[in-house]
Amino acid sequence: MSAERCERIDAHARNITIMRGRARGDYYLKIIDDGEGIPKNKDGIPDFKYVATHICDSIKRRMKKEGARGIQGEFGIGLLSFWTVGEELRMVSSSTDGKTYEMVMKKGSPGYTINQKRTLIPVEGTELMVSPLLPGVRSLNGEKIQRYLASELRDRIRKTGVTIKIIDRTARKQLLVKPREFSGRLLHRLPQPETDLGEIYVELYLNESSTENRVGLYRAGTRVLQSISELDRFTSEPWTSGWLEGIIDVPFLNLTPGTRSGIIQDSSFAAFSEAIRPLEEKLTEIIQEQKRAEEERASRKILKTVQKALKEAILSLPREEYDWFDIYSDKGKGDKRRKAPAESLETGISTPDTTSETSRQREFFEFAGPLYSVRVSPASSVVPVNSKKEFRAVARDKSRRPVEEGVRFSWKIKDGPGRIENPDAEIATYIAPSEPALVTLEVTDRVRYP
Repeated sequence: MSAERCERIDAHARNITIMRGRARGDYYLKIIDDGEGIPKNKDGIPDFKYVATHICDSIKRRMKKEGARGIQGEFGIGLLSFWTVGEELRMVSSSTDGKTYEMVMKKGSPGYTINQKRTLIPVEGTELMVSPLLPGVRSLNGEKIQRYLASELRDRIRKTGVTIKIIDRTARKQLLVKPREFSGRLLHRLPQPETDLGEIYVELYLNESSTENRVGLYRAGTRVLQSISELDRFTSEPWTSGWLEGIIDVPFLNLTPGTRSGIIQDSSFAAFSEAIRPLEEKLTEIIQEQKRAEEERASRKILKTVQKALKEAILSLPREEYDWFDIYSDKGKGDKRRKAPAESLETGISTPDTTSETSRQREFFEFAGPLYSVRVSPASSVVPVNSKKEFRAVARDKSRRPVEEGVRFSWKIKDGPGRIENPDAEIATYIAPSEPALVTLEVTDRVRYP
């Protein structure tokens, strides 16, 4: 379902309406949007053939590439969209001359039909209806659809500003999908708590550790407690870790009379507490992995800081300040090495070395080695037509030190139009053509050795 919503949002729809109802004894699900509609063919008629053979096509290719078997049929929309929801799909859209056309696909049928449909007013955007719904989908009421889309399409709704409205004619409710106000990463594939009393809805996010992060406890869509850790049963990991935020909705909890925040700790509460244990174990495991990752990142940061400090100390301090380091310097060609500073066997006192040890250390750390890589800065850019843009080639050795001497540059346009000024310089100027195009620049660096 979320994939179909994404298709509608990508079609620049500003308003999407999802209707759930019952007609002639059959349950149906209808989706209406005011987007650009079905792409038109050369005759201005909705190109349903393209839709039938391309929707979800990228998903099919990915599944086949990963070795999935049984991906049958030539229609991407067939298996991955409506066959798992209902028996028949009807899609309606209008042509450029205002006529309305309808495509019909049926479960188990390898083809589809396209007919002209008589309507008083041309359809704006697209209408899609699936019916009759499969038994397992009939329980998907408006509130469940709202909660699902609020989490799955949270960022898409925020970025596009699209309005998604749900009309549940069976329950006589109208709902608006609002993005969840959580900033963490939505956790998928968590153990689903199961009880004989009802379904427990879990929506949890992993965020940076903070005392502000809380997991709220809800009952049938209404918040009971701001944080589940307010209950004695949940005053432990993972609920008190500060890494989690989100909601847990337990519709069968019993509240104390006259209040919305008091929970009766009866058999229903005991069933909830027991059912959530596998989830707690999984969350604790995820948090421990996150902590180890944070510790490793902190350790690497400290190590880099210490290495940088030692390097600066060796370069700047007098030799007598660091003669306790066991430092060896390369005298030249071959494997001949000597210890610096030289130590007297009789007194054990370091004797002055006539060679410039500090100079060698500076050469080791400050002078670049052989050319190892080159990077273009900026890596990508948008250049207006008939305009100029400078690009720089940054040459580095294996230790990422800049190679500044003896480098020869050669710029060229690998793909696309335009021309280059100063093709033999470190900084080249690209001049864009008069027509928009996609251009790829290439630079080759070579080092001149004496």
